[in-house]
Amino acid sequence: MENPFTDEYFMKKALQEAEMAFEKDEIPVGALIVIDNKVIARGHNLTEMLNDVTAHAEMQAITAAANFLGGKYLVGCTLYVTLEPCQMCAGALYWSQISKIVFGASDEHRGFITMGTKLHPKTTVVSGVMANEASELMKRFFTKKRK
Repeated sequence: MENPFTDEYFMKKALQEAEMAFEKDEIPVGALIVIDNKVIARGHNLTEMLNDVTAHAEMQAITAAANFLGGKYLVGCTLYVTLEPCQMCAGALYWSQISKIVFGASDEHRGFITMGTKLHPKTTVVSGVMANEASELMKRFFTKKRK
């Protein structure tokens, strides 16, 4: 039997988190952290609601996952996030020693790749999973903002 828990399966759940951010008039980025095919943490941008520049989706998910696991390291975990992490989030992911990062849309202006931010040497990265859906949500958000 084929494993239903693919990167696309979990990215769809991250996109649901991004939709929640969209509904709150936050930049629509959603994230979740998975271990052994089980979602242990979810998050979406809350920077406007909390008036906190660090309240990115990834940061929300990292904190929730560490609390769930009872420790600061996320070895064996995978982060699914709709947008390429920024350098702040990539730095936190570095220190968490997360095993895998899967992101949807690239961020050519503020993403960790463009900024040259390093991840933990044992972290693997998969990019472009459901990138079109994630990009469309971002475009819809910013089009609405410009009206």
